[in-house]
Amino acid sequence: MENVKRKSSVIYDPSDIFLNGNLKDRRFIPFRSVDIIEMCLQDSTLDPVECNLFREISSNIKKLYHFQFHEVMESLKNSYSHQNPDKDTIDVQLPSKNQCISDDFTLLLEGLLNKANYEKLSEIDLDQALHQTSIFKIKLQVNFDDFQQVLFYFRKESVKEENVKTWFGLKTKTVKFINYDRVLVYIKFSDEFSSHKSALRQYKAGSTMLKLFQNVPKADLEMLFPNTKLQMRFLDKLMIGVPAAISGGIVLATKVGATLILLGSLMGFWLGLHAQPVELDKTALLTLFIGIGALASYLWKQFNNFKNRKLRFMQTLTKNLYFKNLDNNAGVFHRLLDEAEEEECKEAILAYYFLLIQSQPQSLESLDALIEQWFKESWKQSVNFEVDDAIEKLIKIELVVEENSLLRAIPLKQADLQINKIWNNALSSN
Repeated sequence: MENVKRKSSVIYDPSDIFLNGNLKDRRFIPFRSVDIIEMCLQDSTLDPVECNLFREISSNIKKLYHFQFHEVMESLKNSYSHQNPDKDTIDVQLPSKNQCISDDFTLLLEGLLNKANYEKLSEIDLDQALHQTSIFKIKLQVNFDDFQQVLFYFRKESVKEENVKTWFGLKTKTVKFINYDRVLVYIKFSDEFSSHKSALRQYKAGSTMLKLFQNVPKADLEMLFPNTKLQMRFLDKLMIGVPAAISGGIVLATKVGATLILLGSLMGFWLGLHAQPVELDKTALLTLFIGIGALASYLWKQFNNFKNRKLRFMQTLTKNLYFKNLDNNAGVFHRLLDEAEEEECKEAILAYYFLLIQSQPQSLESLDALIEQWFKESWKQSVNFEVDDAIEKLIKIELVVEENSLLRAIPLKQADLQINKIWNNALSSN
């Protein structure tokens, strides 16, 4: 976990999508595990009986990983319980020898994110994101003094296009930007954080916040912070200030001018600058009240213009956050557990299948190339397949054998017996 860094003075253009080089292939496999099984069998040389046996083995692999991830879920729940701001239960300290609670929630979370194939946002990328112009044409300010640690993870980045209005809505232009399909935000509040702030009352000094969002432009990561404040851009100030100055001049010349002259005469008489008294008859008093009323009305109108424009920006921010938010706090790692389980299963099923259909044992490199080429040619997807991780899982459950740095899958019938044996042993030991 990195400490919070201060912003630099560098400003980046959101249309510059190659600031950090071309987009890299990511580990995330953008298909469901049940679809991966059928995708493998679509052009398979296996006969119908073997296809059904492969489906059964794949289903048992999924059950096995679901069973194993249950233990991970319990560890995460226990380690997060004392810092969960949404809990409705009472913490009880019991001297139980069997109570295994990890104090390092961040290590468990980072391990889970890695299994779910999330990528850590580098400091360079985060710094660029915080200084790019917002896609939604709003200016945001974040008080980083509230935080001790900030962590961003994302999964599946892509280049998207958006039509934005320019020249006061008279023109539109197409802007390209980097979009993150999933973004996880982990924030630990500083020990000096004061929770009296209305928007953050549920958080205390030293507590943590977890949030998961979808479809977030890189240039708008600032809006994911809990203490984000809206500020007027220079252009917005001009759009309010220039018409206000013009209309103010007209009001002064037509409605307030006579009142100012009258007030000036009164002040001059009271200060002894001239001896001639000012007669306050009905006409003079009416002029005075009309001028004061016109000035007050003008000031109130300009104040409302400012508040209404800021309110529109707030509505834009709230609307986008509402539809982008997926989960908060404990709900985040429950969703991550499901995603991690899916990714682990997909990797194991793919590696086993592609070894199974090869006539010769394969090296790690050749197997990796086979699967990545299959994704590109058959499904038009660039995936950086984690072959090491997949093979490690399969060797552990003895569905793959390694001989002289070459890998081969055990036959389907043998694999079916093996996975059932492991599954039964797991249930018995539990």
